Amino acid sequence: MDTPSPAPRQRRRDRHGRGMRGPIAPPQVPLARTRADAFDDLVRDAADRLERRWPQLAEVEFAVQEVPWPPNGAAADGRFDDGVPLGRLLGGQKGDPHRIVVYRRPVEIRAKSREERALLVHDVVVEQVAELLGLSPENVDPRYGEG
Repeated sequence: MDTPSPAPRQRRRDRHGRGMRGPIAPPQVPLARTRADAFDDLVRDAADRLERRWPQLAEVEFAVQEVPWPPNGAAADGRFDDGVPLGRLLGGQKGDPHRIVVYRRPVEIRAKSREERALLVHDVVVEQVAELLGLSPENVDPRYGEG
């Protein structure tokens, strides 16, 4: 008569018998958030602030990309811009929604502190919204350029 073999034991502890006592950082602690997550929050906060003032922005998508594409400052048609853009307005053709893209790495390189980064993200979003609406950035948000 065949006896079933015992199920393999699951290891629940490390080799010293102590095991993990809990997560390294609980999810509500800021250490558990990545820099990319914090940057996404900055863009979302700036977009939400502007959407309250300009309801027509509800149809606009806000996105974050690591770096501009194509690389090295080349425009889509092969021309080269004067530097690396911090954000860009895309879409709006053939019924596509407008999309405002903020480039994370160029913004982080230019900002030296969290406060400076938050102000720069806000300014980039305001500049792109101003381009979309055909207004000056100061008319889109009076806080533009503070800092």
